[in-house]
Amino acid sequence: MAAASGIKGEDRERAIAGWLFMSPTMLIFGVFIIVPIFFAIYFSLTDWNGISPPGEAQFIGLENYRTVLAGGGVRQADFFKALKNTTYFALGVVPAQTIISLLLAVIVNQAWLRFKGFFRTTYYFPSITSSIAISLMFLFFYQRSGLINQVLSAVSFGNWEPLAWMADPRGLIHIILEAVGVTIRTAPEFVRSEVLGLTIWDWISGPSVALMAIMFMNTWTTIGTMMVIFLAALQSVPGYVYEAAQLDGASAMRQFRSITLPLLRPTLFFVITLGLIGTYQVFDQVYVMSSGGPAKTTLTVAYLVYQNGFANSNMGMAAAIAILLFIIIFTLTMIQRRITGSEGDL
Repeated sequence: MAAASGIKGEDRERAIAGWLFMSPTMLIFGVFIIVPIFFAIYFSLTDWNGISPPGEAQFIGLENYRTVLAGGGVRQADFFKALKNTTYFALGVVPAQTIISLLLAVIVNQAWLRFKGFFRTTYYFPSITSSIAISLMFLFFYQRSGLINQVLSAVSFGNWEPLAWMADPRGLIHIILEAVGVTIRTAPEFVRSEVLGLTIWDWISGPSVALMAIMFMNTWTTIGTMMVIFLAALQSVPGYVYEAAQLDGASAMRQFRSITLPLLRPTLFFVITLGLIGTYQVFDQVYVMSSGGPAKTTLTVAYLVYQNGFANSNMGMAAAIAILLFIIIFTLTMIQRRITGSEGDL
């Protein structure tokens, strides 16, 4: 009995020590994560303007959510336009950064590659550089007289018509349809129908040229981080697995498809999750390069939160949009977790 009580006493002491070690992290997490979430939920139910004392805000219930989701007018149209732009942004950036970063990780992980440290540092460097500085650099590149137009003009032997990348509001799908003679005037009547504040023609516009420019830049700045994550996972794969596959006559492509990809599934889920969160929260690059323009074709949900909260002094509406953004990201994460089959991997 004495021994049993001694063991229980040791377990209790270990539990107390564990909670003591965890308490600083839990305190920081509670103060900077949990408490702000509850405050955001509360303020989303008020008309707080972000300037007056929070105690003076009036409780209006779900009015902010109703205005954004079903209120009609500019607010609803802006929200779904921002959601459309952000979704196109995610659909373009997440697959591109995942595939490119995985290929780069596989390449720099090869035993025959020389100067591995140089390549790893070079690929990772854009990820640790200030996004504001990179945005300003690309803003100069995208000018009519910028480097990109000059290179394209040289490649096409002077036949290239310089593009005003950040001032072109045309959607990519619209440009392709117009090239084959399909416009809103010649398209079927149903595309003029309005769904959630936008016409079907607007929904299928695709990312604008300006948004595509930001997507290219965002992909370039994020592949380094994703590459490092994939590289760490690749280096944890036992070498004897590949040796056995080689003895069985498996080609490099077969090894990649049958060994590397299955073993990287938890990492793939993690990288895609990071990509979804990052793309749906994109703000700083939009703020620097376009401020939501031209014609709101680069307006994102995160930028709409800033616009309502700080430019329009409607913090209650901004909080409601932020909560909706959280719900969207959480839902998409659960969906892609089910698709990648990673329910039990985390």
